[in-house]
Amino acid sequence: MQEGVEISIIVPVHNEAANAPALAREIADAFAGRAFELIFVDDGSSDDTRAALLALKPDMPRLRVLAHRRNAGQSRAVWTGIQAARAPILAICDGDGQNDPKDLPRLIAHLLRPDAPANLSMVQGVRRMRRDEWRRIMASAIGNFYRNLILRDGSADSACGMKALKRAAALRLPYFDHMHRYMPALLQAQGDVVEHLDVAHRPRQQGRSHYTNLGRLIVGVGDVFGVAWLMRRRRATQGEIEL
Repeated sequence: MQEGVEISIIVPVHNEAANAPALAREIADAFAGRAFELIFVDDGSSDDTRAALLALKPDMPRLRVLAHRRNAGQSRAVWTGIQAARAPILAICDGDGQNDPKDLPRLIAHLLRPDAPANLSMVQGVRRMRRDEWRRIMASAIGNFYRNLILRDGSADSACGMKALKRAAALRLPYFDHMHRYMPALLQAQGDVVEHLDVAHRPRQQGRSHYTNLGRLIVGVGDVFGVAWLMRRRRATQGEIEL
């Protein structure tokens, strides 16, 4: 870990040139005075996202811009950021501007509070008063119900991109496409505790969503059974000690 970096904020982006610069400034303001690094992972954008972020670097020395040579999906971008992070504590935020960066320090504070369970590894955001069209909200509700029915992870909104977690726990997770939606269940399967905290949700100001409601549901059906299989095959150790 790089000395002096306490928090790594990871933001996956794909074709978000209109949103990324303002979001980067908001995050920097939210963590002013703290030892952080801000990692934007450009997932093979075809617009000017990369250039817009690079233009910020002279005034934002804590900003790092990583780029995939081709689009590989949000989970791959999140995983790239986790691997590149230099701090023991991670915060993850969607790149479309709908998450409010002011919630990130609150999630981290909840994760690191003195009376937290010893094996608390992640605080998952739960979007309240979602500012999306009703079709997306309905699709998410169906997906969450179905996922909870099979996985019983106790998460009301595991697809929310806003979360704070310990990097050591994140690195033990198996990587696969769409894994970012199942992080609560996967962490619990390895013996970690996951808690939830309400976060704000904002309407999208620029651009459009990169997902379709039907496509997300269809993919989710297969993913849930795959994750259930992974959970059954894992054997938790409840932590390791060196003798």
